[in-house]
Amino acid sequence: MNYTLHQLQIFVRVAQTGSITRAAEELHLTQPAVSIQLKNFQDQFDIPLTEVVGRQLFVTAFGNEIARTAEQILQQVNTIKAKTMAYKGELAGRLKISVVSTGKYVMPYFLREFIQQHKGVELQMDVTNKSKVIESLEANSVDFALVSILPKQIAVEKMDLLQNKLFLVGQADKKWNKKQPYSKEMLNELPLIFREEGSGTRQTMEGFLDRSKIKPGAKLELTSNEAVKQAVLAGLGYSIMPLIGIKNELRNKELQIIPIKGLPIKTTWSLIWLKGKRHSPVADAFKKQLHNTKNEIVRSTFHWYEAY
Repeated sequence: MNYTLHQLQIFVRVAQTGSITRAAEELHLTQPAVSIQLKNFQDQFDIPLTEVVGRQLFVTAFGNEIARTAEQILQQVNTIKAKTMAYKGELAGRLKISVVSTGKYVMPYFLREFIQQHKGVELQMDVTNKSKVIESLEANSVDFALVSILPKQIAVEKMDLLQNKLFLVGQADKKWNKKQPYSKEMLNELPLIFREEGSGTRQTMEGFLDRSKIKPGAKLELTSNEAVKQAVLAGLGYSIMPLIGIKNELRNKELQIIPIKGLPIKTTWSLIWLKGKRHSPVADAFKKQLHNTKNEIVRSTFHWYEAY
């Protein structure tokens, strides 16, 4: 057998995602490149590693065994790399973070200085909805998670980073009276756009509507914050959205904040980890550095935020 570490890495990611397309996206490769390497890897085994049923790819029982072994090999390779770097006085290893979808506007700025300082650190950041973020945290498959609503079902420790503000947002074309907030009851009359089930933004929005006894009529559901934003820009409706994701659209006067009594809703972006977790040297170094620099990052990067 003559397989490469690159092939092992690709096969592990295919096994984890169950998709060649998703594996290619996460590895920043083209789909054909992943398919070719997967075939080359498969050619070295007499037993199938994967099978396609209908149009869905499945990893076989044998394939899962190989994937687990390959993951152990890759972990050992990373350990060798980290020990080599540590011997030279440099920090090295993998930092794994799961981030709720709107957190992609937040987390990179808190990572930037650490990643720039430590060239031997490999960052793996998964951006998904709140339910999947909590699943990865429960499975102990990540070092940290970024959320705006703390999970109730697991014990975690946290570091608060930034306030999260959610406003009612609409297309900029229509004129609204900005001097006096509108009654919450007006929301009964608006076509509202929601995130999908499992989204933290959806949970926050529904909580506000329930407390206000609002039962919207026309309703549209979309599976990402970016999709919701584009739908609002197109005039399909209104949504209660995190301010962090609409900075440019507000400045370009493409979207507007509509004043409603009881808004904005305020939560907190928090970096969380399992209580009692023993962090790797990389994760521990990141946590310590972030504790010392987070206030300056907020001041220098998110100063525009305070105007709203």
